[in-house]
Amino acid sequence: MKRHIVAVPALLTAGLLTLTACSSSDEPSDATTDGTIAVVASTNVWGDIVSRIGGDHVSVTSLIDNPDRDPHEYEADAQNQLALSKAGIVVVNGGGYDDFVDTMLEASDNADATVLNAVDISGKTAPADGELNEHVWYDFPTVKLVAEQVQEALTEADADNAADYEANAAAFTADIDGLIDRESTLEEQVGGTGVAITEPVPLYIVEAMGLENRTPDEFSEAIEEDTDVPPAVLADTLALFTGGEVDALIYNEQTTGPQTEQVLDAAEAAGVAVIPVTETLPDGDDYVAWMTDNLDAVASALGA
Repeated sequence: MKRHIVAVPALLTAGLLTLTACSSSDEPSDATTDGTIAVVASTNVWGDIVSRIGGDHVSVTSLIDNPDRDPHEYEADAQNQLALSKAGIVVVNGGGYDDFVDTMLEASDNADATVLNAVDISGKTAPADGELNEHVWYDFPTVKLVAEQVQEALTEADADNAADYEANAAAFTADIDGLIDRESTLEEQVGGTGVAITEPVPLYIVEAMGLENRTPDEFSEAIEEDTDVPPAVLADTLALFTGGEVDALIYNEQTTGPQTEQVLDAAEAAGVAVIPVTETLPDGDDYVAWMTDNLDAVASALGA
């Protein structure tokens, strides 16, 4: 069972019913008081993408937006739930990552919101011998598909500004195509290089660049599930660095613990490059800049 974000205190969920009732008005659920479309995204990653496409015509609330905290420590608050009760469009990651949004949305009694589920849009399913990697915001083809669906949802809600949504989506898609081209170039330069990871978060770009993830599956699965890594598996993982089997460690710096820190220490002691990644958007970055930085970090670490 993967470690998903579960953050809906029962008292808060019950309290939303009163909060929603007290705040009811004649205002349409899909619009804010300034006339923009009210959008709620489960994380600031999807929220930034909506903002890029919607521009000044949207008002976006991102529920998880603190890059300095483990996203799995998110706690719902009344303002977040109120935002969901008024949202015209809700963007979730799906794949079990943020099921708490479904619970909050149901409690808000907002049945009219258009819900976009990134995993569903991606068409990805779990392999026969494993679990789905739900971190689809690291998969650029999926991001393009979600952007297309965001454009369509915004156009349906606000046909008067359809041309703006189309132009913004086209510009964003061109930027994502640039990231895909960069992955292809890096695949030619560093494909086949062995790397280690602490969690599956960056695996989509790892695979797209042709890098070989040599981390024992049992290690990254245990870290993702927030369970102890078996001693033999931890030893095998640490041996990747002492044995020179990997040239980089891609390290989720938002979810750390004693065993991931052991791996980090082993990498640094062996002189193996460490590439930090996060699950949410860093402060001051937009999605394209963030992913450009991630690809640049890989290129720099591996001498490309």
